[in-house]
Amino acid sequence: MNKRLKFPVLFLTAVLLLGCSSNDTDEECMKTITIPQYYYVNNQSYSYDISQEVSCDTPEPTESKLIEPPGLDDFSYEVLKFEFTPDTGNNTSRLQFEIKLNNPNDYPVSGVPVLTVDVDGLQTTSSFSKNASIPCYEIAANSSCILTYDQQESRDIVIIESYELVNVQYYITNKE
Repeated sequence: MNKRLKFPVLFLTAVLLLGCSSNDTDEECMKTITIPQYYYVNNQSYSYDISQEVSCDTPEPTESKLIEPPGLDDFSYEVLKFEFTPDTGNNTSRLQFEIKLNNPNDYPVSGVPVLTVDVDGLQTTSSFSKNASIPCYEIAANSSCILTYDQQESRDIVIIESYELVNVQYYITNKE
């Protein structure tokens, strides 16, 4: 009777072990990783991390990657006011502007507006957000933000005669 039980038990055990083996080709293991990236605008560094779904055996990124600044898709702007006063009478010059920044996309964005200006014949690119009263670091989906700036500078530091707006871009740091 012992011999009769051994064979079916061994057979059943073998079937269970072979029948339940995992098959990795049917289901691939996937994970989401964050890829750290950064870019520079006018010697200022900005981060722009992206998420990507990869197989589980892909190593996590350890170093940040330098990229070109990612611009906001379909971005547009409207100059509501751009005024430069070379001499206010108080030994200062004054730059004031209001620029409507438009995000026509169905997702909100975080980023930085970057202006290209012509100062006495020399073009330069800079973000004026640090000293702006409304910096527009975020723009809601299908919405706009009015970048508002009003600063005075001593004419003892530099004397500027003309200040003209050339272009506005919006570089994203996070797309939600």
